[in-house]
Amino acid sequence: MCGIVGYVGGQKAYPIIVKGLHRLEYRGYDSAGIAITTDKQLNIYKQAGKVSDLEDFVKDKNVKGNIGIGHTRWATHGVPNQLNAHPHKSGDSNLVLIHNGIIENYDSLKKALIKSGHVFESETDTEVLVHLIEEIKKNEKVNLFEAVRLALNEVIGAYAILVIDKENNEEIIAARKGSPLVIGIGKGEYFVASDATPIVEYTRNVVYLEDEQIARINKKEELEIKTISNITKTPYIDELELSLEAIEKEGFEHFMLKEIFEQSKCILDTMRGRINAKTGEITLGGILDYEKKILNAERIIIVACGTSWHAGLIGEYLFEDLARIPVEVEYASEFRYRNPIITEKDVVLAISQSGETADTMAALELAKQKGATILGICNVVGSSIPRLTDAGSYTHAGPEIGVASTKAFTTQVVVLTLMALRIAKEKGSLTNTKYRQIITELELIPKKVEKVLELDDLIKEIAAEFKDATNFLYLGRGYNFPVALEGALKLKEISYIHAEGYPAAEMKHGPIALIDEHMPIVVLATRKGNYEKVVSNIQEVKARGGRLIAIVTEGDKTVKEIADYCIEIPSCYEELMPLLSIIPLQLLSYHIAVMRNCNVDQPRNLAKSVTVE
Repeated sequence: MCGIVGYVGGQKAYPIIVKGLHRLEYRGYDSAGIAITTDKQLNIYKQAGKVSDLEDFVKDKNVKGNIGIGHTRWATHGVPNQLNAHPHKSGDSNLVLIHNGIIENYDSLKKALIKSGHVFESETDTEVLVHLIEEIKKNEKVNLFEAVRLALNEVIGAYAILVIDKENNEEIIAARKGSPLVIGIGKGEYFVASDATPIVEYTRNVVYLEDEQIARINKKEELEIKTISNITKTPYIDELELSLEAIEKEGFEHFMLKEIFEQSKCILDTMRGRINAKTGEITLGGILDYEKKILNAERIIIVACGTSWHAGLIGEYLFEDLARIPVEVEYASEFRYRNPIITEKDVVLAISQSGETADTMAALELAKQKGATILGICNVVGSSIPRLTDAGSYTHAGPEIGVASTKAFTTQVVVLTLMALRIAKEKGSLTNTKYRQIITELELIPKKVEKVLELDDLIKEIAAEFKDATNFLYLGRGYNFPVALEGALKLKEISYIHAEGYPAAEMKHGPIALIDEHMPIVVLATRKGNYEKVVSNIQEVKARGGRLIAIVTEGDKTVKEIADYCIEIPSCYEELMPLLSIIPLQLLSYHIAVMRNCNVDQPRNLAKSVTVE
């Protein structure tokens, strides 16, 4: 959710922290703040709004110092204003803390601290934690590292925190549980952040903190890591594979547009080394050891949130259609709260772009307790879900900075397709001919995606016609039904237009009441899969005066005569159609949002990585 950056070393801290906050702003942009200490002087500056507002605020302020922490906030406890912005300081003003997550028992802790004489300035749960650390440090007469460890034993919830002490300008204390933290190791300097994007230009050597670990980051000493139960851990140093170019816009107006246009390459990267059309082989090393368990599974339960949930719905079609394994797709946020029936014969598959989604991780923990085999599909290497699961596959989409997910969705669908095909082949539920045909077609998808992207100018013209609409309906059947849901979500997320996706046949069971000459309806009417039925649904819409935007297969004549606007995409197998049909919907949402002067990359109230429940 929130973005965290820290630096300690020989360089000026401020420019490093601010640049890092800009790179993490997709995680939250309600407010921003920094704390820098030098010569036992602590300067804290924070501002409601974006990181740029903070920069304007500190132009004439003292930002000297070689140690500092910064934060960009997505508000949970307390409204997004300057007072509630991070960092938060202790009662004696010696300690300062930034936090990503939620302290669930903050209220009881706060009441106890008030009784002890503490006075609070904000409404946040975070301020409670820094006061608790101060109280323990004072009463137990311990150093900051130990005080943080003891304090975290009293905390219920999720956290990634950085703490500094104005009396010590050489070290930062970091800790995590349920929210990511990465420590970059340089020469006589350290970098800390919520993910690797602020670190990659300074060092490729990183340590990923594990849950319930605390790090003492001292610029003159080796990195020290303990658990909250006081067990010393040896830091494991990873090498970053992330490139600096991957997190720059590279000439595009927005990250979202760049990421839409990257999809042909990303799909190719996701398939690279995993598929060979000539031999008919699919190699998924991540699930190899658990292949038999999947083959023998009584069912697959897919857990996910948002866009990943829509990818999961396509996975349901794929696994049931090709591999003949029953599938249930669950909202991770609801899954564990309804006492679900899970057995050792189940396979639970989590899908998450970030690999840090709190609801999805909680669902996995429950499944693990019940003895199910747990698998993951994630994009971010080194994230929490890959470490929690028995096995899984990375999507290799590269960093996705735009809050509205695009390339993550298509690459998730590719991985699900590869999984389903592999299992189908091993199970014998798919004829060899059909199997080889789909693989051959799959290898052609990146080129076909490029062809769809050439329709950008046409889609922009259509967007201009509908930018002032207040409602949209999206209709699809079969494999295109989840695409309709995802298209509606994209429009909601970035343009703030109310939109709903429905199975086309369900329109008659209520939504048709909404249709009039002011209602745009996007219909996915590709030739493969229930085409005639969808044409009938289109006729019903037209009879009520609805304005139709149709996604059709190249060469379509029937729908073209009925619809107000047609977007023609290449033909492909029904099972692969979502990889093509979603792209016009992504572009339509993007252009409508731009024309409405919306902040495409940072839509209001949203954040990229939802690390709180």
